[in-house]
Amino acid sequence: MNVVIIEDEARTARQLERMLRKYDPNIKLSATLPSVKEAVSWFNESPLPDLVFMDIHLEDGLAFRIFEQISLTVPIVFTTAYDEYMLKAFKVNSIDYLLKPVDYDELAASIEKFRNLRPEQPNMNSLFRLIEARQSASYRERFMITIGHKIWSIDVSNVAYFFSEEKATTLVTIDDKHYPVEYSLDQLLTMVDPNHFFRINRQFLVSRRAIQHIHVYSVGRLKVDLIQSPKQDVFVSMSRLSEFKDWLGR
Repeated sequence: MNVVIIEDEARTARQLERMLRKYDPNIKLSATLPSVKEAVSWFNESPLPDLVFMDIHLEDGLAFRIFEQISLTVPIVFTTAYDEYMLKAFKVNSIDYLLKPVDYDELAASIEKFRNLRPEQPNMNSLFRLIEARQSASYRERFMITIGHKIWSIDVSNVAYFFSEEKATTLVTIDDKHYPVEYSLDQLLTMVDPNHFFRINRQFLVSRRAIQHIHVYSVGRLKVDLIQSPKQDVFVSMSRLSEFKDWLGR
């Protein structure tokens, strides 16, 4: 089986490749592509693989832009930290939608689904089951932080933002207390309510309450002032700009 991975985070791509090898050492990885541009170029010049694993947020925009530029009929498994694109994903021949961090058993089940797939078989039942499961999921109300022999209970409503630096993640509260957390930002995205938190770039997952001011620096460039200012300036990633504006307007 020939597989293509479309993922802009190198570590995530390597983890996914390792899980694929664990499932079947004979799986051939045809390409790992980090962007919409490189994916479009590769598919225009290469034979189609059997299956594609595709992140939605790529370094130069949403993966759905790929389908606007080429006709891609190969089955796709989306691997993403966001669940708001589920319906859109199933409109572009997706057979599954895995939330990050990807679980090995769920990945194996997706490959089994692909291997049992018939061309005429509808995938709406799978879609409805996924949506039902996500709707029944609950979000964290608090985080338990252990430092040495002490444990703090931090209510989510008191979280200003999470930031990641040098592979460590820190929770910052509204009253400017800093706590290390054991989760990556990708994992935290699945734990907090997306109506209240937004990942504005690779390093920051911010609460709506924490945003004080937004400055327009240039076309497609926004700077965000947070209630507890971090050391560096915080800019909204260009690939997330449109979604950020939509999120602010909810």
